[in-house]
Amino acid sequence: MDNMDFLSNELQVSTNAQNYLTESARWGKFLAIIGFVLCGLMVLIAVFVPTFIFRLPPYNNLPAAYNTAMQAGITIVYLLVAVLFKFSAKMQLAVKSVSQEKFDDSLMNLKSMFKFYGIMTIIFLSFYALIFVVAMIGLAMKG
Repeated sequence: MDNMDFLSNELQVSTNAQNYLTESARWGKFLAIIGFVLCGLMVLIAVFVPTFIFRLPPYNNLPAAYNTAMQAGITIVYLLVAVLFKFSAKMQLAVKSVSQEKFDDSLMNLKSMFKFYGIMTIIFLSFYALIFVVAMIGLAMKG
């Protein structure tokens, strides 16, 4: 446990922890860049799919809410990727420059990313639970 001093009430970052955070930042940056590319593809799909596909007979009666849902999905994914990218960039900079302030900012962005994931998971699970309840009520009324 090098660089650890529990008596001063300050948490020190060991060399191993620094290496783990550096590797996490590299993977995070990779995932963020892939996410940005996928967001760009989703924007292209959101623009061109309604123009061409939704004019065909099976799809031409879809509600306008579909486009709104697609736009909301793109926004959510983009925000998540942006927070991940901010964490990765700041962590790499903090480790290179040995800056406590940049390190703290990086961890704040990591916390924000996990908080965002958690909130979105709660929303999706609640939505799925609501769909399940409505489906069960529908089945009970039908049968």
